[in-house]
Amino acid sequence: MHAFDVLGDPVRRRILELLADGEMTSGSVCEVIGEEFGISQPAVSQHLKVLRENGFATVRPQGARRLYAVNAEPLQDIDAWLDRFRRFWTPHLDALATELARGRRARRLGGADETPRSTP
Repeated sequence: MHAFDVLGDPVRRRILELLADGEMTSGSVCEVIGEEFGISQPAVSQHLKVLRENGFATVRPQGARRLYAVNAEPLQDIDAWLDRFRRFWTPHLDALATELARGRRARRLGGADETPRSTP
């Protein structure tokens, strides 16, 4: 399965978001996902299996429990693939950051604009 096929599912993306905060038991994952998506424990287990089999999650036994964690390697591969497209949005994000900083500075200075603008 291609990485974007794996991550194309909102349930699997949410599971990875949960696991990004640290290891979780399968029961804890099932509880959160079941509440948020209204799906059964077997359905959540199937999503965990897809993540595990495609390398996005690791599992380790701890007694009777199974602890899941994110495996960063496939995410690094996706990041590398996305890198060639960053040029399309990075300048826009940089410009947004500049405008936000100007707005914060203007509020700190009492609403005065730091750069006078000429009017035609």
